[in-house]
Amino acid sequence: MPDIGQIAQKVRSKNAGPFWLTIDIFCGNSKAYETIVSGLSTERIAASLHVPASTIKRFNIEELQVVKFSLPRPQIQGSIRDRDMHGASWAAMIAELEIN
Repeated sequence: MPDIGQIAQKVRSKNAGPFWLTIDIFCGNSKAYETIVSGLSTERIAASLHVPASTIKRFNIEELQVVKFSLPRPQIQGSIRDRDMHGASWAAMIAELEIN
C-alpha cells in the first residue's frame, strides 16, 4: 500500500502558536485528495502521534485539496522538554503512514 508521502504533493507541519501544532497534507489533485480523505481517519492520526483523538481538530478543505490536522503541542514551544522547536518533524511521521 502507498504511504501518504507517495500520494500527496507535500506534507508539512509547523507551529500554530506556542501551544498548538498544525499538519497540512497538500494533495495536489482531486484523486489524491479523495484517497487521503477516505483512507485516513482522525483516529489513525491520533494513534500514530500517541494523542487522544478528541484533542485533534480536522479540516478537509476540498477547494484547496488540503487536509489539515491541528493538535495541542505535547510540550510548550521552547520549554526545556521541547524537542522540536518549530514543529517540523511531525510531518515525517504522517508522510510515512500507509493509506488503506
